[in-house]
Amino acid sequence: MMRRYIIFGLGAVALWLILKPLWMQSNPQPQAPQAAAPTQQPQPSVANKKQTSTLPVATNISATSQAKIWSVLQQGRGYVVIMRHALAPGIGDPVEFRLNDCSTQRNLSEAGRQQAIRTGKAFRTNNIQVSRVLSSQWCRCLETAKLMNLGKVEPFPALNSFFNNYKTQPQQTSQLRQFIVNNRNRSGVVVMVTHEVNITALIGDSYPKSGESVVVRANKNNKIELVGQIKAL
Repeated sequence: MMRRYIIFGLGAVALWLILKPLWMQSNPQPQAPQAAAPTQQPQPSVANKKQTSTLPVATNISATSQAKIWSVLQQGRGYVVIMRHALAPGIGDPVEFRLNDCSTQRNLSEAGRQQAIRTGKAFRTNNIQVSRVLSSQWCRCLETAKLMNLGKVEPFPALNSFFNNYKTQPQQTSQLRQFIVNNRNRSGVVVMVTHEVNITALIGDSYPKSGESVVVRANKNNKIELVGQIKAL
C-alpha cells in the first residue's frame, strides 16, 4: 500500500516539472517596478541673467563717440568733466609724502606733461567754453590742470586722493556730488582734475586710465548721470 502512494507521488512531481514551463509562459509574473530616473531641471541660460551695474542712469549719448561728447559739451548746461590726472608712473605716493612738497610725491612724467597739454588743446580746438577749473591739491593734479591752460586753477579738497585713507571717502564724494547738483544750470563746462579712486567712488564700476575723463551732470531729480567718456590723448 505504501509503495503505491510513493509511486503516485513521484508521478505527480514528474508531471508538474513537465507542465510548469508551459504554465509560466501562459501566466507571466509581474515585473518589479523600476526606479524612475531623476528629472533634470532646466539650467538657466547665462544669456538670460540680468547684469547689474552700480553706474548711474546714463543718457543716450554713446561713450564711444568722441565727436558726440564734444558736441554735447559745446551746447549743454551743467556738464562737468572729471579727469584723472595725466601720466604719473607708479601707484599711490611714497611713504614720506607731504601735501605741500612736490618732491615727496609721485609726479607727472614728461609723457604725462605732454598728455595734459594735448588734452587742453582738444578743449580749445572743439570750442569748449570752460567756466571753472578745479583740482585736487596733489601736485600731479595741479600740474595737469595748469598745463591744460583752460583757466585759473582752483584747489578743491573734495577732489583730493583718499587712496591711503578711505575714511574720508563718504564725505568727499558727498561734497563732490552736491557740487555737481548745485551747478546743474551753469553755462559752460566745469573741468575737474582728480584721482582714479575719486572717480570710481562717484560713478561706480569706472576705472579711467591716466588722462581719461568722465562727463557727468545732474538731472532734474538731482541724480548724477554718466554722459560719456573722453579718451586719453
